Order: sequence, then structure tokens, then C-alpha cells
Amino acid sequence: MPTDRIAVAVSGGKDSVSLLHILHKIEIGFPKSELLAITIDEGISGYRDEAVQIAAENCKKLGIEHVVSSFKELYNYDLDDVVETAEDKGGLSACTYCGVLRRKALNVAARRIGAEKLATAHTLDDETQTILLNLLRGNVAWLARLEPVLEGERFVRRVKPLCEVPEAETAFYAFLKKVKFQSSTCPYMRSSTRNDVRAFLNELETKHPGTKFAVYRSFEKISLSVRVLADDIGLKECDVCGEPTVGQTCRACQVLLELGMLNR
Repeated sequence: MPTDRIAVAVSGGKDSVSLLHILHKIEIGFPKSELLAITIDEGISGYRDEAVQIAAENCKKLGIEHVVSSFKELYNYDLDDVVETAEDKGGLSACTYCGVLRRKALNVAARRIGAEKLATAHTLDDETQTILLNLLRGNVAWLARLEPVLEGERFVRRVKPLCEVPEAETAFYAFLKKVKFQSSTCPYMRSSTRNDVRAFLNELETKHPGTKFAVYRSFEKISLSVRVLADDIGLKECDVCGEPTVGQTCRACQVLLELGMLNR
């Protein structure tokens, strides 16, 4: 809607900062709308502070209100704390914890500022990686949440404008427009399954151009069937925090409970 209050999830990386600049350019033509930026500070020593600063600098340059929310504020722990505890207990990968906790943090932050839409910078690369990851893990119902537009009770409507744009093109845009972004990679990324899937897809794309689009289009053809599975599950309120969830306890609270970092 031309009067929407739109929050953009800005991590400080090339994809999210490029999306912020593109939406700002578009938003100028819709004076009744409002664009804001949300940055989630997960708490990653030696990495996240730079990203938050870069996000803040881009917002200041564009005159966009910038809201920073942190894992520490919402969960009482940084991601570093979570990863350290998980390593001692033989838990999941850092990227798994980060993804679960970050999704909830973004929704909470967007709802707090009264946003009608939450725009994320998931590219074609991100989408195809997630499709394969969920298939490999047997998370068929989760595939329904990969649609370009996601919504539900107490969920801020989430949109993914770059879902069909290759990551290389967002990088080209950032360099072409001289957009400042964080170029260093997350120190936890190297140990993730997603990193292996990323390397696999990139190798296939190099040998067989169009592979990523083919994976995405294939998913589109089966998405209606997958969506039925998600509809059958339905949403409830988490018995710990009250946030929307498909089970009795939301995934964020569940992982913290399993690590002994949260009490009911």
C-alpha cells in the first residue's frame, strides 16, 4: 500500500544495504509511506559491531530512522554465549541458533515499531540454499515459509523483493553505486551446513548456468502442495513468550530451554 510503514532488515552486508538504497529510491515517489531500518545485533565478537556501524552510516546518509535490537536485550544472551553453551552440550550449529533467534527478533522489533511490512534481502542464492537445506533435513512444512510474501496472526507481513535476484547482482549494484557494506564474512559461517550447500550450488551454477533459477522454479511448482501442509499445522501462542508458533513452544524458546538458558 502507498501508505505502508515498511521496515527493512539491514544487517550491514551487501544484500541488505543494497535493498535499503533501492527501496529508499522507490519510496521517494510515495510520500505517504515511511521507510525504517531494523538491525539485529546478534552479539558476535569482532564482527557485529562493524556491521551495525555500517548499517547506521547508510541510514544516516539516506535520512532513514534506524532501530537496533539485540539478542542480549531480547534473550539475555549474545549469540557467542549461546554458541559456547551449545559446544559444551553438543548442540546444533551456530548458524542454526542464529537463524532461529534472529527470525523471532526481527518480527518482535518490526511489530514494536508498528511496521505493516518487513522487507528482507533474501536473494535467489539464499532461497535456493534454504530449499535444499530443508529438503536435506526433511523439513517439508518449513518450505511453505519460503514464499515471497509471508504473513499470519502476530506476524508482521514479510516480503522478499530480491528473491529472484542472484547474489552476484546485488554485489555488482553495491560496487556500481559505491554503497558501503561489510565485506568480511561471519566467523561462524565456515562450519555451517549452509556453507556446504552454498559451495555445491555455486559449483553447479558455474558448470551449468541457470541451475539456481531451475531449483527456484521447481519449488514454485510444488509450493501449493507444500502450503497445504503448513495450513494444516496452524499457529498457536508460545506457552513461554506468547509469540506465534506451530507447536506448544516457539522454536527460539525451545532451543534456549534445551540449552538450559531459559526458565519457564
